[in-house]
Amino acid sequence: MSRRKARILAVQALYSYEIGGADLDSLLTLDWVDQPQLEFGKADESGVNEDERSTEKFDFARILIAGTINHIKEIDSAIKCHLSERWDFNRVNKVSIAILRVGVFSLMYQREDIAPTIVIDEAIGIAKEYGADDSFKFINAVLDNIRKDLEVEEQK
Repeated sequence: MSRRKARILAVQALYSYEIGGADLDSLLTLDWVDQPQLEFGKADESGVNEDERSTEKFDFARILIAGTINHIKEIDSAIKCHLSERWDFNRVNKVSIAILRVGVFSLMYQREDIAPTIVIDEAIGIAKEYGADDSFKFINAVLDNIRKDLEVEEQK
């Protein structure tokens, strides 16, 4: 499984967490992967078989899911700080929130492993595929501003 696929699974898990209150343990089993309501109306061409669920590459999805949920307060705080005055966090599309959360987790906690430009590019790609029409622009702006703030903090 590619890292892109793992990021998509993490976004799907976080979407489920947000709208359905799914608990972390059930999300990490990845038994829910084949449920179409979690695919945002898009078919999954590659599919995920039982053997893939136990591979190391699937672990990247689990790291993103668990890490994001475990740091959700800090992540949401960073997102809220970068929303314009006219946007309330609760008004943001839930798919966009899931994409932002995965992106912010990677920016904040995986800086040594994954370049910020890759994180942002992946989030934009996922938003173009699964998000609302222009959500990728919004996601790009928020993540890029968070990236800039983190770089300023690192230089101190």
